[in-house]
Amino acid sequence: MTDCAVQATATPPCTKEEMLVVRAAREVGDADVVFVGIGLPNRAANLAKQTHAPGARLIYESGVYGAAPDKWPQSIGDPCLVVNALAVHSMADLFLYYLQRGLINLGFLGGAQIDRHGNINSTVIGSYAQPQVRLPGSGGACEIALNTRKVVITIPQSLKHFPAHLDFATSPGVRLPDGSLPRGTEAPSRSIVVITDMAVFGIEAGAADLELRSLHPGVTLDMLQRNMGWQPRLAMKVMTTEAPSARELEILRSHALA
Repeated sequence: MTDCAVQATATPPCTKEEMLVVRAAREVGDADVVFVGIGLPNRAANLAKQTHAPGARLIYESGVYGAAPDKWPQSIGDPCLVVNALAVHSMADLFLYYLQRGLINLGFLGGAQIDRHGNINSTVIGSYAQPQVRLPGSGGACEIALNTRKVVITIPQSLKHFPAHLDFATSPGVRLPDGSLPRGTEAPSRSIVVITDMAVFGIEAGAADLELRSLHPGVTLDMLQRNMGWQPRLAMKVMTTEAPSARELEILRSHALA
C-alpha cells in the first residue's frame, strides 16, 4: 500500500502516519483529562488540543498537568511542556493523586506488539531471558492501562506488531493473554480503541477482544488481514475512516503551535 491509498478525500494529500495521528486525535474530547504517551500519542493529543478539543487537559509522566506547549514536544521531558502548564508535580504525586485516584479518563499509549485482547508489549521481542530486542519497558504504561477508563493505542499495522501471540505482556488489556481478567480491574468499566495506519479497532466495555470498526481510505479487508496474526472480529458495519482535513494537516505539519 502506498501513501496515496489514504489520499482519497484529504486536501492536501496525507501520509499513512498522518492518517493515524489525525484519527487518534479525534478520540480526544474537549472535557477529557488525557495521560499522554511519547511518540505518535504525543502528536495526536496536541493536535486535538489545537483543533476540536482546546479544553482537554494534557498530562505527562514527567509531572506536568495541563500542558499547553508552544511547539511540538520531543519527549515527556521537553521543557516546552512546562511553558503555560497549569501545574508541575513530582512524578509520584501525579501517579498517586491523579491517575490512581481515577481523575484521568483517557490514556494514550503505544507499543511494539498488541494482541486481540488489547494487551501491549513494550518490554522484549523474543524470550525474556534471551531477547532478540530489549525494548524500553513499561514506564508508566501499565498504570495508565489499568487506571484510565478509556485507552487509545496507536501502533503501525503489520504482522510484527499484531502477532498471534505476544512475546511479553507489559500493559494489560481487558483480558490477559490467557483470557483471565487482570488483577484489580473490572472489565465492564474499561474500553480500548486501537488506531493503526490501516484501520480502527475497538473493545467496548464488557467485550473481550478487538473488533474492526473502520478501514482507512484505500485499505481492503484482505490487505488488513495480511498484516495481522488473527482473524479480526467485525463490527456490524465496518465504516470508511474520514480522511484528514486541510486544517488538521496544516497544524500537524507546522513547526510551532498556537
